[in-house]
Amino acid sequence: MSRPTFSHANSSSSLSSERRPSGSLAPQSRNPVSSRLYKVLGTNYDDESTREALQTISELYASGNLSNLSSNDSNLKNKELYNGTNGLFSGDDEDDIEEDEKYVQSSPGTSEFKENTPGEAAMKARKNLKRDMELKLAEGSRHFLKVLSEVDEKLAALQTHVTSMHLSCDEAEKQLQLTHEASQSLLERAGNLREERQEVESQKSIVSLFLKRFTLSEEETEALTSRDVPVGKRFFQAMDKTEQIREDCQVLMAGEDGPTQAGKDIMASTASHLEQGYEKIFRWCSYEFLQIGRDSQLEVSTTMREGVRRLRKRPELLNESLASLSLTRQTTLTSSFITALTRGGPSGLPRPIELHAHDPLRYIGDMLAWVHQAIAAEREFLEALFDMKDDMRMVGSAREFVEKENMSQEEEWTRDLMDAAVGKVCVPLKVRVQQTIRSQESAIMSYKIANLLQFYRMTMTKTIGHDAVLSLTLNEITDLAYKYFFGSIEAQCRSLARANLELDDTSLTPPIPILDHVQILREIMAVYQSSLGDDDEPDISETPRPSGNESGIKPERKLHPAESGFLKIGDIMVQPAVDLCLNAAEGKKRLRPGWDKDVFVLNCLSYLLSVLEPFGFTRSQREMIQATIDSQVEELTEEHYHNIMNDAGIDEIAFLCEHHDGSEPLSHIPGIQPAQLQQALASFSRWLSTSIEVVSSSSPRLSRLTLQRLHTQIHHAALGRIAKAYEMICESVRRKENRYEAAATLLGTERPFGQVGLLWQIFGLKEDE
Repeated sequence: MSRPTFSHANSSSSLSSERRPSGSLAPQSRNPVSSRLYKVLGTNYDDESTREALQTISELYASGNLSNLSSNDSNLKNKELYNGTNGLFSGDDEDDIEEDEKYVQSSPGTSEFKENTPGEAAMKARKNLKRDMELKLAEGSRHFLKVLSEVDEKLAALQTHVTSMHLSCDEAEKQLQLTHEASQSLLERAGNLREERQEVESQKSIVSLFLKRFTLSEEETEALTSRDVPVGKRFFQAMDKTEQIREDCQVLMAGEDGPTQAGKDIMASTASHLEQGYEKIFRWCSYEFLQIGRDSQLEVSTTMREGVRRLRKRPELLNESLASLSLTRQTTLTSSFITALTRGGPSGLPRPIELHAHDPLRYIGDMLAWVHQAIAAEREFLEALFDMKDDMRMVGSAREFVEKENMSQEEEWTRDLMDAAVGKVCVPLKVRVQQTIRSQESAIMSYKIANLLQFYRMTMTKTIGHDAVLSLTLNEITDLAYKYFFGSIEAQCRSLARANLELDDTSLTPPIPILDHVQILREIMAVYQSSLGDDDEPDISETPRPSGNESGIKPERKLHPAESGFLKIGDIMVQPAVDLCLNAAEGKKRLRPGWDKDVFVLNCLSYLLSVLEPFGFTRSQREMIQATIDSQVEELTEEHYHNIMNDAGIDEIAFLCEHHDGSEPLSHIPGIQPAQLQQALASFSRWLSTSIEVVSSSSPRLSRLTLQRLHTQIHHAALGRIAKAYEMICESVRRKENRYEAAATLLGTERPFGQVGLLWQIFGLKEDE
């Protein structure tokens, strides 16, 4: 069977094809029906929604899909529906009903329906589409009414049950009201009991918290009082709680009405427990101090440090326990020191100190080193015991001792305990050091010992203070060592002053007594320099020369600390050597007039100065020696000048020119008349050509000076004075008032021909020198 849409389309196309060729039908196109028809035929039905609608209608009118429309029941029900059942189709007329019955009987959905002609089903569908839809709607309405009737029946039954429940609830509410009224008093009584119970529970909680805060438990009380519980963490926690209870109890003691009885009882109970705790700490610390005091290895446990910290609140107990520690350490250190002296360490290593008694410096050094090590160990032990903070001192740097007025309590305890611990060690140390000092004969060894003792005295003073027993002992034996040292060098200087020079010895070098004395001085200075730090030693500069102001008074110079420390030694040892050079030289000069005293003195003083120059702290002594050398150089320069002038033959005329008063012409004075002047200038010319002083710029006499610098200095100074004397002679001769005829010719006949500059060149000197 063909689709209705297609048959409709075919019929439409046939109509249009029949009408298009006929021209007589054109006027009819303006007819509304014709226009509507054309509009319908010209509409495009290919859009998606239209195609879906047509597809649905086609399926509705397909064969076998509308079998319910052909049944008699359906027809009758439809008929009743159309006749006004539920009022849906009451307005339809009888003709329509008959047509409907016919349509239903011949509906395309019936099983008996068969399409006789193409498009018949489509035609019937177009005709009865509205009626079929109304039938479908009526059938759905009947089904809905049937379902609603069942729901209505259920709702009626539900209403019955709800009514029954309301009656039951009213009855229960009435019974509940009666029960509530009957139990009202019981509920009030239960509420009161509940409130009382809550109050009692609150009071119980408060009492429990109060007891927990202000009383000690049995375990805590046992920790404080029982000897079976050791001093440790548990004990300290119990003490902390006891102290906290006493602190919190101050609130109970500060009421408006005065202290409460509970507060008094708590304070009394905790005071008793706390005192028992302090007594327990005291007994434990005393026992531990007794044990640790006998050990060579001193170690402080955390428990001991905490115990000492807590005993600070009971100074009398702490002082008593520290006294026992001090006494034990005294005995232990003294015994250990004697053992180190006589027996040495375990298994003989290190060896006994007294085995080195033949070496005084090592013997004393080992004893002092042992004491210093013991002091350091004691200080570390006490600092750990008192939990003292680190002073941030660099390793190897000197310790700065704090004066008593600036000390903390811990530092004062440390000082007193160290002083007491080494107090008995000082006795055997002092005896042995004094014996060693008194047995020394060498000044150098005495000074080394004194210097060593001085070093340890300064070290111990910075560690334990000036007033400590060990510091006082070191002061005493150090002063004794310096006393013996200064006595030794003073005896040596007295022996040096009595020394006489050999008359047969023509040598101008320093004699043996001077060499021996200076060698001892050199070694003493080396020892002194080794005792100075890098910051203590002054800079070594050139030998200073004495200087004065216009008034001739030498200004005072501030001495360096290193110079001050060596000043006494230098004064004792240097001045006698200088005096020996001067006095012994004068004595030998008187016995041997031909002996060169001045060169000998300069050689001795130059040697002594060369020994002092490498040491910066000898500046004062070098200034004194340099002043003496300068004085001797001036004397030797003056003597050397006159000797050369005499050898050159112009000494007399230079003297006359220098002392000429101008009362008469210089040419009329005997000794400097033209002939005599000519003879002197000729002698001077020969001297310039043949003298070794001019040819080799040296002097046989000055060549015996051991210091070449002095040789050159003296000789050049003498030649310079000769040049100036020759210049003075030339100026005097050229003056008109001196009445020399042909003065230029007189001076120009002999070298240097009256030219002073040429004379300077001959001497190899510069005029500004």
